[in-house]
Amino acid sequence: MRLGVLDIGSNTVHLLVVDAHRGAQPLPAYSHKAELRLAEHLRDGDTLSPEGERELTRFVKESLRVAEDKGVEDIMAFATSAVREAANGEEALARLRSATGVDVQVLSGQDEARLTFLAVRRWFGWSSGRLLVLDIGGGSLEIASGVEEAPDVAISLPLGAGRMTRRWFSAVPPPAGEVRSMRRQVRAEIGRVVGDVTKYGRPDHAVATSKTFRQLARIAGAAPSSEGAYVKRVLGREDLSRWTERLATMSAARRADLPGVSAGRAPQLLAGAIVAEATMDLFDTRELEICPWALREGVILRRLDSMSGM
Repeated sequence: MRLGVLDIGSNTVHLLVVDAHRGAQPLPAYSHKAELRLAEHLRDGDTLSPEGERELTRFVKESLRVAEDKGVEDIMAFATSAVREAANGEEALARLRSATGVDVQVLSGQDEARLTFLAVRRWFGWSSGRLLVLDIGGGSLEIASGVEEAPDVAISLPLGAGRMTRRWFSAVPPPAGEVRSMRRQVRAEIGRVVGDVTKYGRPDHAVATSKTFRQLARIAGAAPSSEGAYVKRVLGREDLSRWTERLATMSAARRADLPGVSAGRAPQLLAGAIVAEATMDLFDTRELEICPWALREGVILRRLDSMSGM
């Protein structure tokens, strides 16, 4: 069947059209997305602004037209931290459902970690042994570890690249004092949960997913996306440390000139690098392999697992 997956994230809202069959690899057929930056539309005590609602509704209506043109039989939609944390998130989604007919499932942070872990497990398989999976989004950092398809532990921390940029930095590049303050806070928050993860054992395979890690790996020398999903891409801790220092001195325009870095995400790349470096250091991980599958694929796989007769 042809399935449409609408991912309402903190930075980007993305419709992915896939050809999906139970027991088979979901094959992307078409992608339609926009950087709505919903997290930046949270106002007055984390309330999603009317402008943010209008932009989201407009994009969902546009996505429905795209899905129809592409022969989509069914659409599933989910939202992550920006909508989850909005004080009026439920009301906003009710209005969206009334205007478009789309019912959006709001995922918890632990749901994000578990579903991302499922996608990574299916991509790399059982031979990877115990997996450690890291994912830095716009609003949160997800950490999961386990030896099965469901992780032993799944944790979500409010350390997303966009959130930390807005919370800590007053300029691009930021003053050195702001960088140090963020670094201390990030390491303290991650440090509180390291024992909850490592008590299950050291990972056999450490993996990172999603845009922030992909961009960091790319500027550190990993192959571009044009070479395909099956090319091995890694991010080394020493390379990341060097790039974190460099990013702290670069303007948004200079960051956007780096390979694989979009202008829209350039301002928050330093915060993502600080979170990534802290995570690798505190979990004593010298290298992360980049997985092309992440949360969206986990949502698709879980949906297919629940269906029969396909």
